[in-house]
Amino acid sequence: MRLTTRGRYAVTAMLDLVMNHESRPVSLADISQRQQISLSYLEQLFARLRRGGLVNSVRGPGGGYLPAMSADDISVASIIDAVDESVDSTRCGGLSDCQQGDTCLTHHLWSELSEEIHCYLTGVSLGSLARREEIQQIALRQHHTMDDKRIPVSSP
Repeated sequence: MRLTTRGRYAVTAMLDLVMNHESRPVSLADISQRQQISLSYLEQLFARLRRGGLVNSVRGPGGGYLPAMSADDISVASIIDAVDESVDSTRCGGLSDCQQGDTCLTHHLWSELSEEIHCYLTGVSLGSLARREEIQQIALRQHHTMDDKRIPVSSP
């Protein structure tokens, strides 16, 4: 299976968004800081996620992004698909031209594996991930790390 950084980062950023929006937009700068993903890379990903109907953008002060639907209705596969990523286990990109233009002996095996992986990821929602205890603990740690990095403002 070959899932590139784009797909992994998109899923990570969307999970962060779902876990932190609390009915208000989340800035990409906050996601960038928590997940240690380049802000410019997140901007590219979220443009694709918005075009894919997975997020809504809010402009202006306090703006950012919100999930376009319930976290239970957003599958991991839909995120990967929205950023033009594929889960492909074949060497030929699913084109059946693995061996100098012909199908290789194991093409169908790897093609079926790719389909199984996509089906599995279709069945995993961001909501189900967000409810997992180990993921909640990681998110809590990330919040504490961000809070520790913020400079306290002294009062006059």
